Amino acid sequence: MNAIIYCRVSTDKHTQETSLARQKIELTRLAERYNLNVIACIEEQKSGYEIERDGIFKMLDIFSDKGAECLLIQDETRLGRGNTKIALFHQLQKLHVSVYTAMHEGILELSESDSMVLQIVSIVEEYQRKMHNAKIKRGMKRAVERGYNPAVNLKNQHHAPGRERVNFPIEEVIRLREKKLTFEEITKTLNGLGYSVSKATVHRRYKELHDT
Repeated sequence: MNAIIYCRVSTDKHTQETSLARQKIELTRLAERYNLNVIACIEEQKSGYEIERDGIFKMLDIFSDKGAECLLIQDETRLGRGNTKIALFHQLQKLHVSVYTAMHEGILELSESDSMVLQIVSIVEEYQRKMHNAKIKRGMKRAVERGYNPAVNLKNQHHAPGRERVNFPIEEVIRLREKKLTFEEITKTLNGLGYSVSKATVHRRYKELHDT
């Protein structure tokens, strides 16, 4: 099983750099004990309350791309603290990532309170998903009312040369923008057509085309 080692300290002091090195050594040994193949070792000097960390984004990208199935951390606080910790554990659960800690010398054992919070978050997210699907339907309806015809607009999509960096038809984004739809509405429309893409990605690709 492929694994990622994630080490974090909160400051840039020399003593903390020593802590990073110690975490890496302990987690490398843990990986060897469970015959895990470490494909990346991410080290950060950031606050655990901060969710916008380059290392976290890199880690989640690898897991999302199925490049690894296991995360190794010294203890749960290394991943994050407070709400950030809960949010990241929830995301890892959705990606079916196994979490091992040096403190537990194996699979992470969440506290009863953390487990309960994660269950509540999952229930809330299920209702949010239902609301999201309803918005997709409304977005599709609005696009069609403004003249958008998916059957016609997408029929020649397979003739496009090469492969897009992100698998969604950018030409449809342009058409929908011309029809005055917002990026949020365009994203929901693409989602409804089966394209798993975020609003940020749609906006970035659209901006790249107009900046060139």
